[in-house]
Amino acid sequence: MKHVATAKSPQRSVGVGGGGAGRVRGTVRSVGRALHLPVTGTARGIRKATHAHGAGESGLGKLIELHAVNGAGDVMITVALASTVFFSVPTDEARGRVALYLAITMAPFTVLAPVIGPLLDRLPHGRRAAMAAAMLARALLALIISGAVASGGLELYPAALGVLVASKAYGVVRSAVVPRLLPPRFSLVKANSRVTLAGLLATGVAAPVGAGLHAVGDPWPLYGAFVIFVAGTFLSFTLPPKVDSAKGEDVALLAADEEHLHGPLRREAREAKEARAARDAKNAREPKRPGLRTVGPAVTHALGANAALRCLSGFLIFFLAFLLREHPLTGESAAVSLGIVGVAAGTGNALGTAVGSWLRSRAPEIIIVTVVAVVLGTAVVAALFFGAFLVAVLAAVAGFAQALAKLCLDALIQRDVPEQVRSSAFARSETLLQMGWVFGGAVGIVMPLNGTLGLLVAAAIVAVGWLTTLRGLLASARHGTRARPRVA
Repeated sequence: MKHVATAKSPQRSVGVGGGGAGRVRGTVRSVGRALHLPVTGTARGIRKATHAHGAGESGLGKLIELHAVNGAGDVMITVALASTVFFSVPTDEARGRVALYLAITMAPFTVLAPVIGPLLDRLPHGRRAAMAAAMLARALLALIISGAVASGGLELYPAALGVLVASKAYGVVRSAVVPRLLPPRFSLVKANSRVTLAGLLATGVAAPVGAGLHAVGDPWPLYGAFVIFVAGTFLSFTLPPKVDSAKGEDVALLAADEEHLHGPLRREAREAKEARAARDAKNAREPKRPGLRTVGPAVTHALGANAALRCLSGFLIFFLAFLLREHPLTGESAAVSLGIVGVAAGTGNALGTAVGSWLRSRAPEIIIVTVVAVVLGTAVVAALFFGAFLVAVLAAVAGFAQALAKLCLDALIQRDVPEQVRSSAFARSETLLQMGWVFGGAVGIVMPLNGTLGLLVAAAIVAVGWLTTLRGLLASARHGTRARPRVA
């Protein structure tokens, strides 16, 4: 008996040990699921939001996710450059360095940017590759800038120019492909809003991460940007193949499907094919490519109003940056004051983008006229009763108006500009808007640090843009609303 009992003891011991190991494994799996759930749950929630209302089926959801990656990478580089160019030196020296940065990066960009659009127009089969190339270029340039930040080398400036050019090239292609990915019953303004809002939300998440990485070391936000843009390079190729479809593919598809159609549908398909063939023949006889001036007054007037808002944006960024650095808001430090204004502007921008996503107005021209008028009134009030609260309000209203007006401009270009030159139109419009931003920033740099005077100048900038485009935009809205019902 003793022998049997002794023989069973090891078995009982093994059973206990196996049960303990099983409980440990179960505990580890439970902890793993608990840690994994927030990540997978968040990913599923993001995917559900980006693919809602047919965006997943049309491919717009993939573009939304790609633009979020783009925004996160750009803000990482912005955090690194801002800390290097602006915050690391006294105010007087910072003015000179910021002016030098604008001169070296923006002046060549105004020459290079008009070339981007025509080049991309000639790549109807390579839009995904172009977006991937823009991502990869910024990944490599982020590494170059990280070395310049560490060593203080002059390669910082040409690399920053390269980042700007690549970013705008991506933006031009992204704007040009939105109409190809439009879900059913989706307006252009709503689609543009969703894409832009994703970029803003990603920017808001990545900005504090970039600040935390900067606390570790100056180059670390740039390392983060490198990883993000490499991911964006691969994500670009997950977009639907129709992004790369060339002009005329829809005609071939129509011809292939025509034999399966009957009655009125077949007749309608044949008429559509004949109309497209006639238009293509006409385009072949007219080698001159249409530009912004030939597509009607709506685009040009909307561009003028947007340029005024972009000029205001550049002015406020630089003027308030230097003003609040020397004269912070009441009871706050310079960093907190700049943070308050920055958060207000970002919140307004996100709100403007969100409003654009559900707005049902059929006249983008009316939206532009309205938001610019609101900005003008806010700027006048903020100048006459200068104070911390009104400065924050002006930043928020300006951000709101700029986002919503830009969405409307994109919709007008997508509506009125022929597809064969749409990339050129986006590139030229972005160039003019960038020039407006640089001009406003230059004025903000040289302005005396007087709040009332500065905001009066801001109001004058907006007033000029609004008054010179008001009549043309209203006339375009009256003539274009019935003819083109699906624009906003």
